[in-house]
Amino acid sequence: MRRPRTPGTTGGRAPLALAVPALLAVVFLALPVVGILVRTEWNELGTHLTDPAVIEALELSLLVSFAALGLSLVFGVPLAWVLARVPFRGKTLVRCLVLLPMVLPPTVGGVALLLGFGRRGLLGPWLEGAFGITLPFHTAGAIVAAAFVAMPFLVISLEGALGGLRPGYEETAASLGASPVRVFRTVTLPMVAPGLIAGAALTWARALGEFGATITFAGNLPGATQTLPLQVYLLLQEDPEAATSVSLLLLAIAMAVLIALRGRWAGGLTAPGAADRRDGPGRPAPDEPASGVPGSEGRVPARPAPDEPASGVPGPEEGTDTRDAPRAQAGAPGSSVPSEPDPFPHRSSLHARLTGFTRLTLDAEPGSTIAVVGPNGAGKTTLLRALLGLTPRAHAELRLGDAEVTGLPPHRRGVAWVPQDGALFPHLSALGNTAYGLRAQGVPRAEARRAALSWLERLGVGPLAHRRPAQLSGGQAQRVALARALAARPRLLLLDEPLAALDQTTRARVRHTLRTHLEGFGGVCLIVTHDPVEAVSLADRVLVLEEGRALQYAPPAEVTRHPRSPWVARMLGRNAWPGTATGDGLSLPGGGRLIAAEPLPAGAPALAVIAPEAVSVHRREPDGSPRNVWPGTVREITATGSRLRVLITSPEAPDLVAEITPQAAAELGLAEGAAVWTSVKATEVSLGEL
Repeated sequence: MRRPRTPGTTGGRAPLALAVPALLAVVFLALPVVGILVRTEWNELGTHLTDPAVIEALELSLLVSFAALGLSLVFGVPLAWVLARVPFRGKTLVRCLVLLPMVLPPTVGGVALLLGFGRRGLLGPWLEGAFGITLPFHTAGAIVAAAFVAMPFLVISLEGALGGLRPGYEETAASLGASPVRVFRTVTLPMVAPGLIAGAALTWARALGEFGATITFAGNLPGATQTLPLQVYLLLQEDPEAATSVSLLLLAIAMAVLIALRGRWAGGLTAPGAADRRDGPGRPAPDEPASGVPGSEGRVPARPAPDEPASGVPGPEEGTDTRDAPRAQAGAPGSSVPSEPDPFPHRSSLHARLTGFTRLTLDAEPGSTIAVVGPNGAGKTTLLRALLGLTPRAHAELRLGDAEVTGLPPHRRGVAWVPQDGALFPHLSALGNTAYGLRAQGVPRAEARRAALSWLERLGVGPLAHRRPAQLSGGQAQRVALARALAARPRLLLLDEPLAALDQTTRARVRHTLRTHLEGFGGVCLIVTHDPVEAVSLADRVLVLEEGRALQYAPPAEVTRHPRSPWVARMLGRNAWPGTATGDGLSLPGGGRLIAAEPLPAGAPALAVIAPEAVSVHRREPDGSPRNVWPGTVREITATGSRLRVLITSPEAPDLVAEITPQAAAELGLAEGAAVWTSVKATEVSLGEL
């Protein structure tokens, strides 16, 4: 079989001008290693390594390196998080300080430590006088020196991992009621574990091999500060063969660490779950029906598969094993287990006043569903994030029922958020994801698991409780994300294009499920959507945004009949022409005129809406009653169901879309580029003020 080419290469062959220097670089790096291997006295290796002085130095090195690793974890992990997540002035300077020990000569680092922590240093006298701590020429000094030079490896590695982790996971966890510390412990750390492990391994290896800063700051005292690298330095003067054997030991440890990491320290973090969850091996096909739907094959064994990875979340409360959880078929047909009497204990109205980029006042009664629509950049996602308290672009004065939550942090607002991609935590199963909000709110583990499983059953994905997000199809993942948000018992539910990533068949199924469960929701739900079917079928009212302003807030039927935004009219499939009202219709920006049967007061900004089916297409200029007639050219013909949509451009009017039958198109001989005439009756023109 022919081997595929690697992108960016010429058949897998490097140019000679690059290959030769690269080969010389490899030789340059490998020759010292080969020198150690060749010069090692293999028959004396055991004797050299079991020498009491070597063993003592090895034990001290292990103590110093692990203690330095502990210090690095305690101080370096928070520092990496701050550098990755918190914007502040002087961040560049702080990062330079972190990197400084990596580029500073080790002996200079030792001198700096003496001047900072020595007996005559800046902090040394205070440490000795207040606590009796003397760092130079003590084991503690060796630990501090090793931590000083090794901590940057941990900070840089973890900061890179945190930088590659989308904040959406942490924001979603906060919206489910998790405090910042809990989010960091149960979401952030498990998801950046590869970067943390790689950084910790490199930090430990660097601390184990530290020499210059240690001998300068802590001295070379046998049993106290004489670590293995210092022992090698002494052996080189007394017994070079033994020095080579001990060097081989340190070389073997360093190589073992690098091989175990397999390059993880160099690559950027790929956020778990970032790849298309349906493309991996063993994952459901894109059109796999969600469990609970006739024809589904989504059932899994009661126990996880042998190769399923263990949960990466500390503590048992977010564990994924549900072997002892009751298989409650709550609400399922034929179920003997009754549904919970009131899955939504909160019945809360909404009052929000937003300032900043998004400027509007929003009121809604309990049980209301509001569809938020508008063009890209209109402020839809900013609205949701302001209600969550997650953006500085807009500020929301928010009241939910009788509770004023404006000054509360996101995890205490009772506002649950489902982002567009669901943001399911990839290290948790479907059950662990769904129970997360309840556990964050202090619900006992068993009760949270029962409630979570009940919600999964309600949404038809109960048999998938043990699956990880990567093992779910798009529709299944969206159902789990919805179950997770509803299970958290929010007062306000925010859905950011929850069905956008689904195919049409799955979208219709999930839309039906969503509509069913929103009917019983006691709070207020906001759904951002670009789909007119979703806006009409799911919402009680439609909020139209443009450039952060509310253009219209009305029931779907009113928005459909009289849209006040050209974008919304086009979203609904209508022709939308903005202009200025005249005594008999509309004056168009290009100089044309449109006659309407019911004109508006002259001079008012207005929008004319014309249904595509109201546009007549002719090959010759029509006679008779039409008041609006324009010549034009067919630019595009597309099929929509059993009808055709014809885009027609004209020098006398804006672009116009007509909807006709395929038979009519055939009789007219329509094709792209054909010259035609269009006509619209005045009674078919709907005018509304902007």
